[in-house]
Amino acid sequence: MSALKRATSKKAEEKSSSGLFKDPGRLSVRKNKSKQATWWKWLIILTSTTFTAFCVVLLWDYLHEDDFKEVLARQADVLDRIFFEIPCSKDYENYKRFAACTPTKCGRAVTDTVVNREEAEKMLRIAKKGLSLGGSDGGASILDLHSGALSMGKQFVNIYRYFGEQIKDIFDKEDFALYSDVRGRIQQVIAESFGINPTRLHLTKPTFFSRMNNTEAKTMHDEYWHPHIDKVTYGSFDYTSLLYLSDYRTDFGGGRFVFVDELANRTVEPRLGKMPRGMVYQQDQADATTIDELTLRNNRQTRMFPPSFGALQPPRISGF
Repeated sequence: MSALKRATSKKAEEKSSSGLFKDPGRLSVRKNKSKQATWWKWLIILTSTTFTAFCVVLLWDYLHEDDFKEVLARQADVLDRIFFEIPCSKDYENYKRFAACTPTKCGRAVTDTVVNREEAEKMLRIAKKGLSLGGSDGGASILDLHSGALSMGKQFVNIYRYFGEQIKDIFDKEDFALYSDVRGRIQQVIAESFGINPTRLHLTKPTFFSRMNNTEAKTMHDEYWHPHIDKVTYGSFDYTSLLYLSDYRTDFGGGRFVFVDELANRTVEPRLGKMPRGMVYQQDQADATTIDELTLRNNRQTRMFPPSFGALQPPRISGF
């Protein structure tokens, strides 16, 4: 009998050790631990996947941008003056040529030494005062002090006719004196960059301040991002210049100036900083240009002051 009990007890121990009889409490704890381990495993996988996808998106954006764009001048650079020479197009054979004015040397010049910060802020105030009188319903507004053209809604008005004598309460002689002085400096930069006599250059039109943002375009005039060639649009243009009055990445996203070349798009990043950025380039089929679409709705892109020069007599500023 005692031997039978011992045998039964021994078999029970073997079954217990083999797992046939388990403690329910221990089994529950093991299941909970298993579930927690599985949950943490999937959480780690999900987090890793999300992070990897985010990195891939950033990398793709970086590679996608730099794949076809070469930056000629970055916002952080401070440039005395650099000149990128390019082959001249034969397009000028289709236009009337003017000795000592029509380009014989072609390229793009970028400089951050045309005006200082104080002068740029004064230029910006002039633009703000004028543009405050109107503004486009779309994303691009212009103010042309020479012709008086001002964006207003979906059309343009002449500020000198529309506001009459009141315009003298908006602009004063100091404003126009600075405007004229800066224009002369830009003319000098063009002459030096392209090896021509500055007295043979004359200001053409349109010449304007522009303000752009990410508001939906209402008319074709708001669609600033289309590639274009100023010489084709305005036959009198031989050289175009830009003076930026706000900063890329700080004041707006997108909005870079793009030279559309055969092998790559080459960009200039707008800069105000302590030394505002200026740029000049000659006009032919080799110099199609565009502007990146702005990516920040609430921030305004550069206000630009872009005089264009050619062989025509300069227009007079009305009202003063």
